[in-house]
Amino acid sequence: MAVLARDRKTSKLEFYMNARRLHKKILFLMVRDFGLKPRARQPTFYTRGWAAEDKELFEAITQKYGITRVVDDYPAWMIQTFRDKLIRQLDMMMEAITSAYTIWATTKSEADYRRVSQDRAIAACESLKQTFELIVDVLPVKAEKLIPYIDEINREIALLKGWRKADNKRNKNLK
Repeated sequence: MAVLARDRKTSKLEFYMNARRLHKKILFLMVRDFGLKPRARQPTFYTRGWAAEDKELFEAITQKYGITRVVDDYPAWMIQTFRDKLIRQLDMMMEAITSAYTIWATTKSEADYRRVSQDRAIAACESLKQTFELIVDVLPVKAEKLIPYIDEINREIALLKGWRKADNKRNKNLK
């Protein structure tokens, strides 16, 4: 017998499954350079409207040095810096979730360690949101493109806080 969707409760592992989905989505976003993808153009694109002698000089220089494409819009090193930072934060989030989940608290100290790991996962999610804010501030990315990712991060934070709250109820009598 099936349970109606409105009567279903959140799975105990929903925080983990959502974190994995979020990790995958952000990785695919980074593959697409945060929705930017540089435009590679022929050098002649930049010579429109130039004086004939300047145009000839520019084309001669590009031919001499074998420049067949020019990438514009943003520096590639910046994209790589944001990728590295996001990957580090995603890894921290997943490690903290895994660390917390592998502990079944039977003592107060185990419960405290599990709680600290849950807090670290939430902090990693908050850091992800701040990094996305910086990306919008620095790169020519429209905030609307990143809102679905921010919403997913907010959902993950809510799931982690719910997990932590359930643990607090269960662990309040531990010694």
